[in-house]
Amino acid sequence: MYDLVIFDLDGTLINSLGDLASACNKALMRHGFPVHPTEAYRYFVGNGLLKLAERSLPEDSRSDEHIRMIIDDFNEIYAAEYNILTRPYDGMPELVHDLRAHGVLTAVASNKPDIFTKTIISEMFGDVFVMVKGKADGMPVKPDPAIIHSIMDTLGITADKAVMVGDSAVDMQTAHNAGIHSIGCTWGFRTVSELTEGGAEHIADTPADVLGIVLGQ
Repeated sequence: MYDLVIFDLDGTLINSLGDLASACNKALMRHGFPVHPTEAYRYFVGNGLLKLAERSLPEDSRSDEHIRMIIDDFNEIYAAEYNILTRPYDGMPELVHDLRAHGVLTAVASNKPDIFTKTIISEMFGDVFVMVKGKADGMPVKPDPAIIHSIMDTLGITADKAVMVGDSAVDMQTAHNAGIHSIGCTWGFRTVSELTEGGAEHIADTPADVLGIVLGQ
């Protein structure tokens, strides 16, 4: 049994692909750049906003100036439209409550900007997480383990008693870099093969699978 479960946000706790794609496409359109189908954003997101902006732009237009313009416009648009289509995945609120009922601490570690991460968690999950961290100034993005170490240090949890739940290789690599365990969830943005190649120790097809793994059942 683990004492702490650290969840990724986008593609793990929530299906936010539609709103992320819409906000980025609107930012691109403002500056005359081509837009992308929603499905393409499965592979644009996951490494933070800077990488999202860079990947969305044409290869010959990825200047610092253009990336900054897309980031600024994305933030403006997403702040007003982050919850149009975004919803928790079925069973995820229940999973988090079940974990807490069994005495397991739950936290969130996301590459999404901290203000959006905290707002979405508060609105869609309430106060069931003991810590919620998004990308803040001075904090490197996952797969750097700094955000995981910060959570564990604050809560006083050792690496052998912590597990990361995520939908991408970035999350699996983050867990590895932090020296904690990992569960890859198959309902998110990426593929099972990516999760296994990324080093997932466990694969979960449903939230109930996560509960069983965490509790050692």
